[in-house]
Amino acid sequence: MTERNRAVTVRERSFLIALTLTACAYAQTDFKKEVAPILEQQCLPCHSATKAAGGLAITSRKALLDKKAVVPGKPDDSPLYKLAALPPDRKGAMPPGGTKLPEDKLAILKHWIEQGAIWPENIALNTPSAAADEHEIARRIHDKIQAHPPPGKMQSYQVTIPNTLVSYSMARVPAGDFTMGSPRKPDEQPPHQVHIDAFWMQVHEVTWDEYRLFMFANQAGEIANKDELMDAVSRPTRPYVEMSFGMGINGFPAISMTQHAANKYAEWLSAKTGEFYRLPTEAEWEYACRAGAGDPTPLADYAWFAANSNDKYHPVATKKPNAWGLYDMLGNVMEWTLDRYEPYKPGSAVNPWVKAAALYPHAVRGGSWNDPADMVRCAARVASDPAWKQQDPQLPKSIWYETDAQWLGFRLVRPLKIPSADEMYNYWNSGVERMEP
Repeated sequence: MTERNRAVTVRERSFLIALTLTACAYAQTDFKKEVAPILEQQCLPCHSATKAAGGLAITSRKALLDKKAVVPGKPDDSPLYKLAALPPDRKGAMPPGGTKLPEDKLAILKHWIEQGAIWPENIALNTPSAAADEHEIARRIHDKIQAHPPPGKMQSYQVTIPNTLVSYSMARVPAGDFTMGSPRKPDEQPPHQVHIDAFWMQVHEVTWDEYRLFMFANQAGEIANKDELMDAVSRPTRPYVEMSFGMGINGFPAISMTQHAANKYAEWLSAKTGEFYRLPTEAEWEYACRAGAGDPTPLADYAWFAANSNDKYHPVATKKPNAWGLYDMLGNVMEWTLDRYEPYKPGSAVNPWVKAAALYPHAVRGGSWNDPADMVRCAARVASDPAWKQQDPQLPKSIWYETDAQWLGFRLVRPLKIPSADEMYNYWNSGVERMEP
């Protein structure tokens, strides 16, 4: 082949690739499969037929055109697209106080409007029911919690979950400053200064004794003690396998739940007790793990990990606690945090929280019974992964279970300061739990 012919072939191939990419980008958007889920998840909580914020009820194409929320063919002139594209902290961003749409979802919305915002009349959105109005549920739980403020003097305490015999303990974690991260691995760098306000933390991981009350309402005394607020909180679907995988129930850590499930447990427990609970931020978790010092030694005295676990988890609080009375911060099961997993930003921070922008990855901490000692450290970080639910036969995958993460659990914190109802909503509802991985 001559150089000239070769050059022509390369140009032709480049042209075909560009043409193919353009065709794919502007292929007719499927409203039902691609656009409707975005509108249902991001818009309907505030713009349904029963809750038309700003007078806009997103019920049909005509409703969008009448309110000039969409200008067909012109996404940049369409408030529906422009406000969804704003950073969450910008005034007017949609949803308010929520999570910015990932770029691929924004692209779908943009292409749909460019193509004329076609919405077939025979397709209706799945509007949320009153019981599923998470903002309203958070407000009602907030009102209940306001009537039970935290004690003015911080001290450790124990709670028996109402209408059950199951209890848990909370350890006092004082306010302070620490160096977060380490120079040991790239994702632990740069070490940086962080200030953390005072909070309480569960002394050990949430156990099956506690978590099964959330999974099964009859075990939590909620059938005999009817409570409309408890009925409104989202609960897990029944698992299709035995979720301890034969490793033990009573006194053992609960495992294999998604971050969404852990958030919903925190909401359920808050409604149940009248005390505000949530997952710890990544910074709070590391601060509590260090307990004013660093990694405990010898590790085997404090943690179950690959070298001593016999390939399974163990009952909680059977190793030594750290200096602040917290058991199993390292080993046994890894623990969910609230944060999106991303590189650290240099500079000091106060109570940092990196809110999720996509279903994956989130930051998981502490190492587990399945990990080598190098991963069972206060600074070690793990990013959540879609492979953690690979064996889940459901399509779409469950928002409740990480069937392949049999070394994953969580514990909760209770801040000294009660947050607002909107803040509670944001802690308990990441806004990304239904996005496909």
